[in-house]
Amino acid sequence: MPEEAYRPGSKADFDRLYQASYPRIYATLVTLLRDREAAEDCAQEAYLRAFRAWKGWKRDAPAEAWVHRIALNVAFSHGRRERLREVGELVRRLGRPDPPPDPAAEVGSPLLAALRQLPPKQAAVVVLRHLHGYSNREIAISMGIPEATVASRLGKAKARLRALLDQPSPTVMVTLGEAGVPSAE
Repeated sequence: MPEEAYRPGSKADFDRLYQASYPRIYATLVTLLRDREAAEDCAQEAYLRAFRAWKGWKRDAPAEAWVHRIALNVAFSHGRRERLREVGELVRRLGRPDPPPDPAAEVGSPLLAALRQLPPKQAAVVVLRHLHGYSNREIAISMGIPEATVASRLGKAKARLRALLDQPSPTVMVTLGEAGVPSAE
């Protein structure tokens, strides 16, 4: 029966869709996941999700393409979960690294005191740039903001730090002091 005959919400039509599309969906998942058991699990999850949403299926997309999209999303989620699981097992095997020294432990750092007075978003760009060495592009990606915003926040933060540190020079040099603690030069 042609796809146009599928009626959203009809159990019999969903059963026909399952019978007609399962081999292709399964083959796609085996190709992507390279694991027959994972492909079977993902196919079952995809059809379960599709069945739950069957009443809302819109005829503007072919039914099998709709199920394929659901199956691909399930496979991508499965891949992310597997990668997280692998990382978790690696951390478990290797153990957690020792925590880095606490920059707040060094009392009396005027730069640290000034950083704490900045708005959090300005302080974040300063720390990412000068403590961790990120580029504007890397900061933009990590914070989910445009590069121009990073540059603007850095400029405002440096101006505010100059005022807070009472330094008339046009730039504030930030270096890493003992134990990786930022200090003004």
